[in-house]
Amino acid sequence: MLTVDFDRLRVGRRTRFIDVGAGGGRHSFEALRRGAEVIAFDLDEIELKSVADMFAAMEEAGEVPPGGSGAVQPGNVLEMPYEDGHFDVVLASEILEHVPEDDAAIAELVRILAPGGTLAVTVPRWLPERICWALSDEYHANEGGHIRIYRADELEAKLVGAGLVATHRHHAHALHSPYWWLKCAVGSSKDDHPAVQAYHKLLVWDLMSKPAVTQVAEQVLNPLIGKSVALYFQKPVSS
Repeated sequence: MLTVDFDRLRVGRRTRFIDVGAGGGRHSFEALRRGAEVIAFDLDEIELKSVADMFAAMEEAGEVPPGGSGAVQPGNVLEMPYEDGHFDVVLASEILEHVPEDDAAIAELVRILAPGGTLAVTVPRWLPERICWALSDEYHANEGGHIRIYRADELEAKLVGAGLVATHRHHAHALHSPYWWLKCAVGSSKDDHPAVQAYHKLLVWDLMSKPAVTQVAEQVLNPLIGKSVALYFQKPVSS
């Protein structure tokens, strides 16, 4: 389940790509399938071990085009061990809402992006997130949880102020918003609730089968209740 548009990111063979806050690696795996030189970067070393195992499995299965490579790197977004302008594409998906020092994190993302390169940032969208916060303190008031709700214009202004040019935005995962509202209503940790389990089965079916009815429904609903907003930027080339 991808949140960003990889065609818009122009990820291809030997693209230097970093997935900051990679988590389980869903975006890293797609970049590797396209032949990029991928770094999955995250604080969670346990998650990164599973990502590294999947990279190895993809290589063994012949799913990695010539020139593609996948590696993992544990670390903090506020202090990334890379030279200025090292990456062609930088992705930060669903992480800035967790980071107290978001301005410092943005500065690091911009620093490691090459001139002419593309940065994509995704965060929970204001309205679906606001509903989740209203329904449940448990949803966000926990260690490592969401500490802020962004408005897209506010976040875009921060990144433009850091020296980037905004190029595009879109919304994603509309079918996931009611799922999280439901979870928040019954208790966000109650995964065994019958209604939650039933909706989860629907989401898994949609992910695996990709039926036309749900694909069309999500496209129609994304501008209204998309769970995430994705913002795209380019770093100017110095004259």
